[in-house]
Amino acid sequence: MDQQLFVFVTVAEKKNFSRAAEELHMTQPAVSQYIRTLEQTIGTKLLDRNNKYVRLNKAGEIVYHHAKEILGLYTKMHDLVDDLTNKTSGSVSIGASYTVGEYVLPHIITVMHKRYPLIHPSIMIGNSKDIAELVKKHQLDVGIIEGELQDKQLTIEPFATDFMYIIASANREWSEEISISQLEEETWIVREEGSGTRAATERMFQTFGIKPQRKLEFGSTQLIKESVEEGLGITLLSDSAIRKEHSMGLLKIVKVRELPVTREFSTVLSSPFQTKALQVFLDLVRKK
Repeated sequence: MDQQLFVFVTVAEKKNFSRAAEELHMTQPAVSQYIRTLEQTIGTKLLDRNNKYVRLNKAGEIVYHHAKEILGLYTKMHDLVDDLTNKTSGSVSIGASYTVGEYVLPHIITVMHKRYPLIHPSIMIGNSKDIAELVKKHQLDVGIIEGELQDKQLTIEPFATDFMYIIASANREWSEEISISQLEEETWIVREEGSGTRAATERMFQTFGIKPQRKLEFGSTQLIKESVEEGLGITLLSDSAIRKEHSMGLLKIVKVRELPVTREFSTVLSSPFQTKALQVFLDLVRKK
């Protein structure tokens, strides 16, 4: 059954039998047979097909959603059993929010690779909310997120405090120290909903009663930094995200007496069972 689910998931994601066969190193008739067998087992058609595309129907969407979760659990089970007799090795799937994933995680992965070359990490970057959902569905082994999150189905453990500052172009002239209320007239560039950085920004607005007159929403921290550098507006970002540009004199920290804002970086887990590879990764994260 696990092979049938794996083939089905591949077809669903590739949206094409021939591309799925190529990915799986199988013949197209073999792929078709796996799909027919699975549909017979389930008792209904799972895919709508014509000469141009393969698309999940309603039943297929249900099976796909649960198949991803089942395959994730199967992989984790296999890795846990394998750990009983073998060296620290294997895969670990990591999901990280943008700030952690782009500016904190690279160092941790580099250290892990040097010390444990048999561990093979795969990394997905997304906003904090999406990463937590994928961990809950067992499609990721661990999430590394920023900001607050409450979910009784997840184990959430802070491992570091993040300091956040208001950032502006280095070409802007500011007084030595200003009140945060003076910033309402500025154009604010913020991340999308679901982002930990966006949540921290909205909390700051609410805490200090700020109602920006102009607000732009961008889905990338890098895009926000480059836009701020060009003078498009100001933003609230993690010290980890702006350290390089600040040291190069491309961005400046606006001195506001109420700042910095702080938040937590946290690990997110859905299972009490951990492979050796995951344990190694978590140990490195906690020692950051």
